[in-house]
Amino acid sequence: MALVLTIAQQKGGAGKTMLAANLAAFWAPTCRVALLDIDPQRSLSHWHRLRAGAKAAQGAVHLSEVAGWRMAAELDRLREAHDIVIVDSPPQIETEARLAIRAADLVLVPVQPSLPDAWAAEGTLKLATAERRPSLVVLNRAPAKSALRTQVETLLGKAGAAVMTATLGNRAGYATAFGRGLGVSESAPKSLAAAEIAALAAELWPAPR
Repeated sequence: MALVLTIAQQKGGAGKTMLAANLAAFWAPTCRVALLDIDPQRSLSHWHRLRAGAKAAQGAVHLSEVAGWRMAAELDRLREAHDIVIVDSPPQIETEARLAIRAADLVLVPVQPSLPDAWAAEGTLKLATAERRPSLVVLNRAPAKSALRTQVETLLGKAGAAVMTATLGNRAGYATAFGRGLGVSESAPKSLAAAEIAALAAELWPAPR
């Protein structure tokens, strides 16, 4: 039975889709990975189409776009056939995002080092708590050190959030890889970005690599 990882954040632009793509690409060589794209923008589906023609892609990634009332049945099907299912949810707390959180084994909440992102994350974290789902916050596009980052981390801590040790920096390599249908672990395996994704993946789900 697969682990279902739902990536959720009610504020748009937090990096949910980039995270889903990079984690899928990282785990693909050693695990059966499925993506479920329920974000109406379908950016993850576009990435998956690009991946079909990417010579540097190192493993198969299944993608499904089933949403709405059929989503629960689709998740059950994906669980049976894969090791991990990554759900890219809409940037708001509505029915489909709520269902995706309810179905998750773990909810991952990306937060940029800004107060609006931290405030928005509180709603997502409260929903995960209400649905009795464990959640983790990952800082995305974060500088190594800054007063604002410290302020955001303090705010999240006061809100009871579990903040991951692994963080992701503001690196052009993420966007470059995404535009080629790849993850940074494939496009630039020796880069700092690839090391960040490896550390994040290991903290989330230490599957064989």
